[in-house]
Amino acid sequence: MITRKTIDEVDRIRIAGKIVGHTLECLRRAICPGISTIELDALAERLIRDAGAEPSFKGYDGYLNSICTSVNDQLAHGIPGSYVLQDGDIISIDIGAKYEDFHADSAWTFPVGMPSDAARKLLETTEESLNLGIDEAKPGSRLSNISHAIQRCAKSKGFSVVRELTGHGVGRELHEDPDIPNYGRPGRGPVLEPGMVLAIEPLINEGSRKIWMVEDDDWTLMTQDGKNCAHFEHTIVITENGNEILTKQ
Repeated sequence: MITRKTIDEVDRIRIAGKIVGHTLECLRRAICPGISTIELDALAERLIRDAGAEPSFKGYDGYLNSICTSVNDQLAHGIPGSYVLQDGDIISIDIGAKYEDFHADSAWTFPVGMPSDAARKLLETTEESLNLGIDEAKPGSRLSNISHAIQRCAKSKGFSVVRELTGHGVGRELHEDPDIPNYGRPGRGPVLEPGMVLAIEPLINEGSRKIWMVEDDDWTLMTQDGKNCAHFEHTIVITENGNEILTKQ
């Protein structure tokens, strides 16, 4: 069941989204060779709490940290730790904030120092696919139009789309209906209506779309072929005339 949020509920998600966006911008500025992922986690938690919110991820299904930090061939759910970022890395940071019982969720993949041209193309394409997906998120549009736009963009640039993870609804719960795959034919699924709040989240691989989970932590997802991957996400609300991005940096 897809819930349509009230004006008051969207206002609270908007505040959570601004906190998420601000925190991601601060993390972007902090990212450099020599900083550890656990340091980024501590900075994110401090910023979220100082803004009057709570980290959405901390305690979620037993997760112990405030953000996910996924480096290079780590696709998602990477656990912050002692790893020190190196020049040429790329790092995906997934982050959520809960404000007055409502969540906003976003992810961004950042370059560290001077990554390769191939890595930059991957980041640019994944961000472009996010923007094209958002363009399809408007009243009267079918949900799968978002999915199709993301897949078409990624495939046109020679990249593959992960199928095991999807975007999702967001609001009082961090993950709500509907699931939003990053692939599929257009013109299918529910009709989008004003008040629906969606987290659109392409996850794109440089090589094969196949992934695996690190058994030692039961969280981290990685590409099977060891090639880079990227993860971008915004929380948006469908409006009368289109949509509003709630997690802008």
